[in-house]
Amino acid sequence: MRDRLFRDIASRKARVAVVGLGYVGLPLALSFSTKGFRVYGIDNDVDRVQRLLSNQTYITGIPGRQIAGSIKRGTFVPVNDFSFIKECGAVIICVPTPIKRRYTPDISFMLSAVRSVAKNLARGTLVVLESTTYPGTTEEMILPELEKSGLKVGRDIFLAFSPERIDPGNSTHTVTNIPKVVGGVTPQCNRLAKALYGAIIPQVHVVSSPKAAEMAKLLENTFRLVNIGWINEAAMMCRKFNIDIWEVVEAASTKPFGFMPFYPGLGVGGHCIPEDPIYLYWKARQRGYASRFIKLAADINTEMPAYVLGRVRDLLASGRRSLKGAGVLVLGVTYKKDVKDLRKSPSLKLIELLRKVGARVAFHDPLVPYLDIDGMQVDGVPLTPATLAKFDCVIVAVDHSQVDYKLVLKKARAIFDIKNVYNGVRSAKLEKL
Repeated sequence: MRDRLFRDIASRKARVAVVGLGYVGLPLALSFSTKGFRVYGIDNDVDRVQRLLSNQTYITGIPGRQIAGSIKRGTFVPVNDFSFIKECGAVIICVPTPIKRRYTPDISFMLSAVRSVAKNLARGTLVVLESTTYPGTTEEMILPELEKSGLKVGRDIFLAFSPERIDPGNSTHTVTNIPKVVGGVTPQCNRLAKALYGAIIPQVHVVSSPKAAEMAKLLENTFRLVNIGWINEAAMMCRKFNIDIWEVVEAASTKPFGFMPFYPGLGVGGHCIPEDPIYLYWKARQRGYASRFIKLAADINTEMPAYVLGRVRDLLASGRRSLKGAGVLVLGVTYKKDVKDLRKSPSLKLIELLRKVGARVAFHDPLVPYLDIDGMQVDGVPLTPATLAKFDCVIVAVDHSQVDYKLVLKKARAIFDIKNVYNGVRSAKLEKL
């Protein structure tokens, strides 16, 4: 069975099922499809599958024509039916792993997907988990669920973990050129996982176990969480010293070794940075270890919208204007520049806080036409001189390349610049983070 799967992967005869067609699963499915594999994209979301069958995209960086081409060739088949797994030599699970409540993971999506896979698993199949999770998940949770089918991992079926490394909106680093880490339960599992990903990715790095691969992903994301937390704390500290944090980062960045620049902001958004390290924090606590770095960094980043609220209050007060009743325009609500993604966006938290203190809040974002706020659709406003004249303050929360910031600088009454788009500008109406 193992040798046949090796041959089928090498000849592209192996069929691949990708479970979960979100920001991770869809690009991965299309990458295998492009290389000649027949891929079944499985998702419980009926509307999502129908959109794909209609050649519509819902993910930044994946054009509808790419989806249409793969479907027309018959190499990509979006379905809601897990029974197609019976035809596949490999199954890759890419479902969400959110946070259920503060510092507690929600593995329900992953567990549900694994159970559905197990019901349809054929002998000789390779199963790979890509969903970010805590160290030990693959062997402690996935393996027992799969073996309930009567199939033995390492003998009848094969199991590995390979962390996703998708960076939404990044056209330079894509699925097929980012090195892949794989960690199999057995050496045979490792070899098969390497062969599978090696069919679409030139560099596959094999580690000794699923736990090592799971930890590698969390190390990557926690590294960013901690450093973003530190630079946000440094920004608040520099404010007390009357030092420009942006000037400091620029100066430190001239060092050719031992320093990597991070930049302050409104917090962290998306899935990876705000949530993935919490999986490590939670698991470590189960083992009797409390990670002070993770908790401190997470707390600092979570508190940044409240810190910005205080700075905006001070900015308005300097012009003898109360924040309560003031008109505030939030410029940019996605969590990342030029990416249409609102997941965990700290801009949304800032809007919530502004509304709570009685400010009249509106937003402009070239990628987001409206927001759902308290069950109501709130439309974005156009960025025009007439619009800017209605607001007491503009908060630059995201630096979208499509925005005319010169217009804002010229027409806004007061500006709080979180993203340093006005680098070097000195103005009485402008405050920087």
